[in-house]
Amino acid sequence: MWYIRSSKIHDLLVFILLVLVTALLCVIAFPVAATVETQHIASLRMSIQNPTAQTQDLLQQGKVLYRAEQFAEAVKVLQQAVKSYSSQGNELKQAVALSNLALAYQKLGHLTQAQQAIIDSLKLLEKSSTAQNLQVLAPILDIQGSIQLDLGQAEQALNTWQRAEAIYKKLGDKNGIIRDRINQAQAWQVLGFYRRGLTILAELQQELQSKPHSVIKAVELRSLGDALQLAGDLNKSRQVLQQSLEIAQKLDSPENVSAALFSLGNTARVQQDFKGALEFYQQAAAIAPNPITKVQAQINQLSLLISTEQTAAAQTLLLQIQTQLASLPPSQTTIYARVHLAQSLLKLGTTPQAIAQICATALQQAKDLTDKRAESFALGTLGSVYEQTKQWSIAQKLTQQALIIAQTINAPDIAYRWHWQLGRLLKQQGEIKSAIAAYDTAVSELKILRSDLVVVNRDVQFSFKESVEPVYRESVELLLQSQQTNPNEITLDKARQRIEALQLAELDDFFREACINAKTVLLDTVVDKDNPTAAIIYPIILPSQLQVIVKIPKQPLRNYTVNKPQNEVESILRQLKEDLLEPDRTEEVQALSQEVYGWLIKEIESDLKASGVKTLVFVLDGVLRNVPMAILYDGEQYLIEKYAVALSLGLQLLAPKPLTQTKLNVLAAGLVQPPQDFRQQFPPLPEIKSEFNSISQAIASTIQLLDRDFNSKNLESKVNAAPFNVLHLATHGQFSSRAEKTFILAADGPINVTQFDSLLRRRDETGSQDLEMLVLSACQTAVGDNRATLGLAGASVKAGARSTLASLWHISDKSTAILIGEFYRELVKTKVTKAEALRRAQVKLLRYYPNYSRPGYWAPYVLVGNWL
Repeated sequence: MWYIRSSKIHDLLVFILLVLVTALLCVIAFPVAATVETQHIASLRMSIQNPTAQTQDLLQQGKVLYRAEQFAEAVKVLQQAVKSYSSQGNELKQAVALSNLALAYQKLGHLTQAQQAIIDSLKLLEKSSTAQNLQVLAPILDIQGSIQLDLGQAEQALNTWQRAEAIYKKLGDKNGIIRDRINQAQAWQVLGFYRRGLTILAELQQELQSKPHSVIKAVELRSLGDALQLAGDLNKSRQVLQQSLEIAQKLDSPENVSAALFSLGNTARVQQDFKGALEFYQQAAAIAPNPITKVQAQINQLSLLISTEQTAAAQTLLLQIQTQLASLPPSQTTIYARVHLAQSLLKLGTTPQAIAQICATALQQAKDLTDKRAESFALGTLGSVYEQTKQWSIAQKLTQQALIIAQTINAPDIAYRWHWQLGRLLKQQGEIKSAIAAYDTAVSELKILRSDLVVVNRDVQFSFKESVEPVYRESVELLLQSQQTNPNEITLDKARQRIEALQLAELDDFFREACINAKTVLLDTVVDKDNPTAAIIYPIILPSQLQVIVKIPKQPLRNYTVNKPQNEVESILRQLKEDLLEPDRTEEVQALSQEVYGWLIKEIESDLKASGVKTLVFVLDGVLRNVPMAILYDGEQYLIEKYAVALSLGLQLLAPKPLTQTKLNVLAAGLVQPPQDFRQQFPPLPEIKSEFNSISQAIASTIQLLDRDFNSKNLESKVNAAPFNVLHLATHGQFSSRAEKTFILAADGPINVTQFDSLLRRRDETGSQDLEMLVLSACQTAVGDNRATLGLAGASVKAGARSTLASLWHISDKSTAILIGEFYRELVKTKVTKAEALRRAQVKLLRYYPNYSRPGYWAPYVLVGNWL
């Protein structure tokens, strides 16, 4: 689902700054306060003498056109202003006019012309470094940084904004400094330096607290809140936006009250607080001082009503939106409002003719305003309407037109969608080879966008589940269906790598950053050379079938197909997970797990035996990750009784290294009693002392932090100082599909996965021992979260551990103490692999401890990463 956002952070700030140099004011989602404009116009007049009446009129016309979002007309007027100042020989004023021209070009998506205009502007300014020039240079550099970020030049944008900040410091302009630092935080994120960006935002939050209340402060806090939302720090985002709202309310500034409510709605929506989001949107619409902002809030409200299946309320609101839109003059904002409305109506089941009319109006307005980006959106959305009505050739023609425009203006964030749409249309028409090529391009563009997807949000907020994941799945299905009988190894490898790329994209989405940029080492190499008794199984859930790709040592890739649609596969797996948690459903568990065994193992059973395979490494997909593979049942035995089992993310970031070659040094931290605020959610863990004793008996070199000693400060101290290569955390924790809800508990409260990452990465910087294994012995996946194991994968990746041993759900801590003790004993005494040590510990519970023989006790432990 797409929904209207507040403007991109650097856009919003640049347009506030724009008034400094031109007296123009841009409105994307909401107007900035008039008091800000007046203040900046005053400062402009101090540095620039009044131009001739004619040129002044041109600038005033440009301002009016810009505010009305008539950007093409604004370009014509500003070009005349540039020529007029040039003929007067006034280079300072010419530079200012050029910078405004650059912004008008940028709004039209003409980035090459925008870049040239800003370069020309800076050339004129940099001929001298007078105080007068500096006052104009800083905001123009901000404009250059915005254009550079749009061009994908994040490093140059960062340098430009740092240079602008230095000038603001010379000028003593605190507001300019704050805005530039928010811009820099965004650039750091795009470059993959997530923590550095968050650190800057946290520092800014502190600085803003000490400033007196003003409209400027309300705007800056709102910008900061939007930036925190993009960074994924949703709780802080909501807190800061609430402050912005309160200040705007005290100052009686309706436009800023409405803007803050709108941003709060977007943050609440990402938090999945749909009720809260709807209330914020309703309030934003009610108080909005102009009809455009009202409509935008209502369109977001409508899309949320549709996605939460509140159809009657959506229909009522739709009538209001259509009436208001019809009365608004054409502008970029109203074009996007219509496109977003059409996107929502496609899901509501509105008649295609009505949606097509909305798109046609948006398209004509985009052409009239020569807004190429908006034209591409309108054309592509109209194409999707014809796709719904199965008019393939018309849909294809419109999609190709949208695609050509997106490519011309260098907009991969929308081009990938039209390549995806084109792939679907070509497939429907039987042009499989061309369809595969279109999907390949869409995936390539997503790869380019990897670091930018979470912050690119110019006009929309992507929903990963709806806008990214299907591109990968549909492309793999098409690949494998194109060679239904014996796909060649190249095709199988391409399909497998694409699913691995999807998992990597999921982790990027989870952390709101491109979190892994290391080279991948194919597991095939490990299987063929380092560990020829392991086989790799890649089940892939596709819309109409389950595909299984297998790598057996010294053999080429092979695959087989299970003709079960995605909804049926997911339904069976969800039921199996539910039954595993119930004490009286062992027979149901065996029946369902035998069915899953038939999908994944039965076909290759004889080959595994013939090849001497002892370990099965699964690269699991989708909801398969919620079910431990150890419980698969052949009718007589569980899988764990025959094979050691491990999971891989499909990525081996560190060279595989057998643990038997390494002396183990354990840092163990545990918490018997959860902190007061978490006692209703989590029970005590009285057997942790027994668990620690078992570890100490097996491994002499053990450092322990128990109860009060296990707090975040002590853990950080030990992590940075103590020599250890195994970190064992015996404490409650939760894995979630959202990073902010993935944590472990210490005595002083939860340690979030991103804090965990910072803590362990500082250890890496000190050159300590590699972290061979992270053990999370009492964690659980969030209830009702089908993608919760992303949290486990994320913790594993962020810890930088070769392996992670964790539990998928909470079990008796007595059985945990027994299993963990057996695991370490096997690991140290018999010198087996980690996967085999875990297998033996699980089988011991199954066979020799009647109280804990049920799968719910021994099955939830999974080993992620290096199994050697």
